[in-house]
Amino acid sequence: MNIEEEASTIVEARTCGEKNRRVAYKFMDAFHTLCLDKKDIVLAEINACEVLLRACNDRGDRNAIEKEISELKLVLDLMS
Repeated sequence: MNIEEEASTIVEARTCGEKNRRVAYKFMDAFHTLCLDKKDIVLAEINACEVLLRACNDRGDRNAIEKEISELKLVLDLMS
């Protein structure tokens, strides 16, 4: 599953894998990698996962995305 919602999104999320589903990310513009700190990247990944979750219909994908969001929020809490 691959979802693109709006042009202002800097990270795109997609699910991949057959047996062990996981979430992969792609930066939309290469120049963003030079000016974002780790917290901004994690927040962008959470946002991309939430967009993907709204468009998701498959239960396996939904579980993988929800797990990824919870792990990213934990990372964000540890960074604070």
